[in-house]
Amino acid sequence: MKLHPLMLALAASAVLPVTFAAETVTPMTPDGVASYDKIRPQADFIKRVEMVPMRDGTKLYTVILMKKGTKNAPILLSRTPYDAKGAFERTGSQSMREVVDVMDVEFVEDNYIRVYQDIRGLHNSEGDYVTNRPLVGPLNNTGIDESTDAYDTIDWLVKHVPESNGNVGIVGSSYLGFTTLMAEINPHPALKAAVPQSPMVDGWIGDDWFHNGAFRNINIGYTVEQGTAKAESSGIAVGAGDDYSRFLEAGSTGDYLKKWGFEHYPFIQKMVQNPAYNDFWSLQAVDKIMAKQPLKVPTMLVVGQWDQEDSYGAPAVYQAMEPKDKHNNMVSLVIGPWRHSGVNHYGYNLGALTFTGDTAREFRVKYMKPFFDHYLKGAPDPKTPPVLTYATGENHWNVSPKWPMGTPKKLYMTGNMGLSFNPAADTNAHDDYVSDPAKPVPFIPRPINMEDPFQWKPWLVHDQRFASSRPDVLVYSSDVLDKPVHIMGAPMVNLFAATSGTDADWVVKLVDVYPNTTTEGAAQGAVGPEMTGFELPIGIEIFRGRYVHGFDKPAALTPGKVEHYRFGLPNVDHVFLPGHKIMVQVQSTLFPLYDRNPQTFVDNIFFAKPADYQKATMSVFHSSNVELPIAK
Repeated sequence: MKLHPLMLALAASAVLPVTFAAETVTPMTPDGVASYDKIRPQADFIKRVEMVPMRDGTKLYTVILMKKGTKNAPILLSRTPYDAKGAFERTGSQSMREVVDVMDVEFVEDNYIRVYQDIRGLHNSEGDYVTNRPLVGPLNNTGIDESTDAYDTIDWLVKHVPESNGNVGIVGSSYLGFTTLMAEINPHPALKAAVPQSPMVDGWIGDDWFHNGAFRNINIGYTVEQGTAKAESSGIAVGAGDDYSRFLEAGSTGDYLKKWGFEHYPFIQKMVQNPAYNDFWSLQAVDKIMAKQPLKVPTMLVVGQWDQEDSYGAPAVYQAMEPKDKHNNMVSLVIGPWRHSGVNHYGYNLGALTFTGDTAREFRVKYMKPFFDHYLKGAPDPKTPPVLTYATGENHWNVSPKWPMGTPKKLYMTGNMGLSFNPAADTNAHDDYVSDPAKPVPFIPRPINMEDPFQWKPWLVHDQRFASSRPDVLVYSSDVLDKPVHIMGAPMVNLFAATSGTDADWVVKLVDVYPNTTTEGAAQGAVGPEMTGFELPIGIEIFRGRYVHGFDKPAALTPGKVEHYRFGLPNVDHVFLPGHKIMVQVQSTLFPLYDRNPQTFVDNIFFAKPADYQKATMSVFHSSNVELPIAK
């Protein structure tokens, strides 16, 4: 058989060696090159890097990504402390959908222009970094803040990105949730929609730094990493081992800071010098700020039901903004079955729990993207639900007109360690336990490594049987439920308690106890037989006793005096199913996540001395209750 001449030529070329342009090299020619452009001509996208000027002359590193051929497209912006350069380097692929994070895929495939920017002072941006930079005002006289930087950035983008249609949306979680909210204060006219996810709102009341006055040791490492070398450092150098032992052996948190050389970091000093809720914290509280702002930007607030870092912020901002939403169409709230920032990842499961498919992607595709499409692209109104929550236990989404939906009903702690919707017969009766700061209750089973994401991210759904068997944890349990109990809101704790000491911490956990069988657990989507008897925390919160008469008024407790401690658990949509039990656990330590209360009043717990740490007898009275927001 004769071959066509063209085929012969092709066959010959297939075996020819590849040749390059001749370059002069010698055996000692240096083998390094300055850089390599990962984006090849065959890539289906365009990437630009710009140094965007702010009003004070500071330039912020900004990465712009879009598909080739993009025209008349909206801009989706995120302002981050976590390295904009790396936001589009997930792989070295030439496909745009493969270089972005999973949260961005649906947007970039629909011709959105995706923009990430380093906030000032971090990574490749110029300027000075200030953690949660306060708004211009009593705490900030510089004339610039995250609000002005967002305004200047949006102004530059709509003028210098010719492929855009002039409409900008902003989105982000955690610190990026904070910068998203800041952009809504005196917003640029081109900012048409915002989705703050798990935003840092009030770092003292219930977000990152403290919870009701109790300091969160977990954030020491974060503060050091963010505050070193423009956040380009390699982390803290405490080594491997059990954080429980490491913090306990150091003594107070102040001793720990000094031991590891962290005490000189400015933001650590800001926290140490402001342990109470003074102006430093209250004037920065974003929910208080947003309550004073007119509604100009349609806003979808998002939080995970088991958010281990910022459970407070989104619901608090919703409560601040919603009263001004006269037509119930400018502000919405979403509570999903996720950990912190879980909305932007895969939502199939959390810890031992499984859900009905990828709940995070389902929300992004069905609700979040249509929300942005409407305001940025002129798509039809998707009729965004005023409130969207995922009913864990039954595993389905609920649409509601408002939040909370439940009506408070008190569940009392009664005799024989019971729980009842009927008040206890003797409200003067009490149950006691001894809290020993030398043997604090761990927040998860030991050994503990708070830097380990596999321990940290799902800790709020960890089986509580490890704690409920301890003698320093009171356990109250209902009878087996014969019908479902559906709660929609933030359960409120009314703890009537006394201590033999002069200070105390109080930890309350609301727990769903699974039946001790495999059949029912599997029917509810549990992950195999390990869910039998599982004690699933629905909400966990702490309250530092010295603040019982005012967060700005720390004072010693009177030994033996009964005080009323009232505080909220996280917002949830959960169904306690028939066959389950409702449990409440009460303890006084949650270590080393939270610093130890010495149980002897000192001016500043960061500087407590070894002799200040004393055992104390804690008494919980049967007038104590948890108000469950029960849905009709």
